[in-house]
Amino acid sequence: MNLYILNITIHILAAFVWLGGMLFFALVAAPVLRRIEPPELRARLFEQLGESFRIVGWIAIAVLLATGLINLRLHGWLGPAARGEPQFWASMAGRMLALKFACVAVMLLLSAIHDFWLGPAASAAKPGSRRREALRRTASWIGRINAVVGVLLVYVAIRLTRGF
Repeated sequence: MNLYILNITIHILAAFVWLGGMLFFALVAAPVLRRIEPPELRARLFEQLGESFRIVGWIAIAVLLATGLINLRLHGWLGPAARGEPQFWASMAGRMLALKFACVAVMLLLSAIHDFWLGPAASAAKPGSRRREALRRTASWIGRINAVVGVLLVYVAIRLTRGF
């Protein structure tokens, strides 16, 4: 197996873990957990699942970034010609790559806000308080938006590699 195929395989598997985990949490785990009583148990389960997925998710993101850089290098899009060549960035491939970079930046920002600020703040807030509920609701929306950005990122990646 050549390096390109191995790298793409690892990249796609990391995307499955990250995006699949977010979609599973949003579509399956969260709705089930919201029915768990008492509320203290529900909060503890959300917190423990969130902390576990945070570790897995950030490992997947690190793998995606590393394999993404390797992919750029293997495509010749990491060199000086691609970085400074106006014709490249005016092309459909250049525009798709720029959109992919933008999606990655938004994904990283939203993931960091969700995982390192909103989630921990919601867990630390007083159970049953308005603040906790507001933080939880905001974290939930940030997670949903991030999942949509992740789906857009997959679409852009397919367009980038399979034609425009």
